[in-house]
Amino acid sequence: MNTNRYILTLSCPDVRGIVAAVSGFLAENYCFIIESAQFGDESTAQFFLRIEFCVEDGGPDHNTLKKLFEENVAKRFSMQWDIAYKSRKSRVLIMVSSFGHCLNDLLYRQKTGQLAIEIPAIISNHKDWEHVANWHQIPYYYLPVTPENKAEQEKKMLEIILTHQIDVVVLARYMQILSSALCTLLEGKVINIHHSFLPSFKGARPYTQAFDRGVKLIGATAHYVTSNLDEGPIIEQEVARVDHTNSPDDLAAIGRDTECVALARALKYHIEHRVLLNGKKTVVFK
Repeated sequence: MNTNRYILTLSCPDVRGIVAAVSGFLAENYCFIIESAQFGDESTAQFFLRIEFCVEDGGPDHNTLKKLFEENVAKRFSMQWDIAYKSRKSRVLIMVSSFGHCLNDLLYRQKTGQLAIEIPAIISNHKDWEHVANWHQIPYYYLPVTPENKAEQEKKMLEIILTHQIDVVVLARYMQILSSALCTLLEGKVINIHHSFLPSFKGARPYTQAFDRGVKLIGATAHYVTSNLDEGPIIEQEVARVDHTNSPDDLAAIGRDTECVALARALKYHIEHRVLLNGKKTVVFK
């Protein structure tokens, strides 16, 4: 049996016969299914499927397999789909501002093999974390952003993305709003983290506001970036219980932990091709 493994992901209108057609195609082409998950969403009438499989000796190569799948299955069901190498590491661009907890967490998880990714570059509008990038031997691009140079800096960002062949961009507490044009261009490829379990505490010092209101739960949400600020499809959320003994600094520290956990999980699901877009929400096969 060939050791190369692939991951097939697809979404399409939910009709009878999809699973039979897909599994039959794989069997006919010497493919052995290892793991499979599916979901039919009655609210959107869409069907979602993720299959991990390997190709036995005598089966088609990657490009041939994709061509055959498009011709024999995908067209018939009007699918949005992909067949990716499981072993290929995603190339991740991390963008950060002055808070470095998520950056450091992702670097550690990559270094220890918890995240099977490559990090070819880091972008920041501050110089605070350049020494960390240097220690990890990762190119660090300092791109300060002002209203006057925002378009120019975003052009440089795109050049960096193309130069380093980036698969996914992670906003690890990057505190600049991306333009609508950039969000559209990178749809489904930019992941952000924020303290969404404090929705009524907007603006500066949200944890102080939360403390003043005596909240019992704080947390964070990782989501895809869209032109609607902080309203993109949610990938993962994490919460922590707090009480009256926690100071604003305590809440901020606990909040930072939830941000790291939610962001790392979201990125892991994304690079493992477990997240499929479903309109304004997602399907996540864990």
